[in-house]
Amino acid sequence: MQNPDKKDKNTFHIAVIMDGNGRWAQKRGLPITAGHKQGAEAARRIVKAAADEGVDYLTLFGFSAENWNRPESEVQELMKLLRYYLRSETADLHKNGARLRVIGNRTALESDIVELIENAEKLTADNEKITVVIALNYGGRQEILQAAKAAAEIMAKDDATDFEQAFTANMMTHDIPDPDMIIRTSGEKRISNFLLWQSAYSEMVFSDVLWPDFKAEDLKAAIAEYGARERRFGALKTTEA
Repeated sequence: MQNPDKKDKNTFHIAVIMDGNGRWAQKRGLPITAGHKQGAEAARRIVKAAADEGVDYLTLFGFSAENWNRPESEVQELMKLLRYYLRSETADLHKNGARLRVIGNRTALESDIVELIENAEKLTADNEKITVVIALNYGGRQEILQAAKAAAEIMAKDDATDFEQAFTANMMTHDIPDPDMIIRTSGEKRISNFLLWQSAYSEMVFSDVLWPDFKAEDLKAAIAEYGARERRFGALKTTEA
């Protein structure tokens, strides 16, 4: 399927709030870790599907800054799962031409996880088929605050600097295009501190499917819904003569 924006712009970026792992497990009488494992499998499936659909950037909200408030046992299981997939999936991503990027605050992550991230980013840095961005220990408000602080420090040294230019240059996504579409699964309809600055004109698509059950067909349906919308970016709707 041709991605709907290729004719209008050079890149197509989908971001996903992967929600519903816990409810998926609860419905089946399974521990929440089983939901996270199936969620990781869904992520693998959707990365492939997005590449097949011609998506240039796919950003997945893997672990938010607020997720540290979850039970410690659940957090530790999530970190174990992260280690496992960074070790097992990096080679396949590289083989399939995918570039991996990780955004978020790495200081709270354990050193071996940071090393795995850095190795994966280095290995896949020159790949061009699709860029997979994983948001880990990420929060939109936190990103905006750190970028504003950095921009203010720059302007204190050189007041001729354009603030917005300095601000955007210090965003974690400064070299990544804003998402054209944000998908949230599981029926929830909120953005949950995800890409707050970048999503100013993103189209929102809400799916009732729990993330572990999200399949290539669901992604295609979301892309089709996006393609049927008219994006005006604040301008008036135009009519053909």
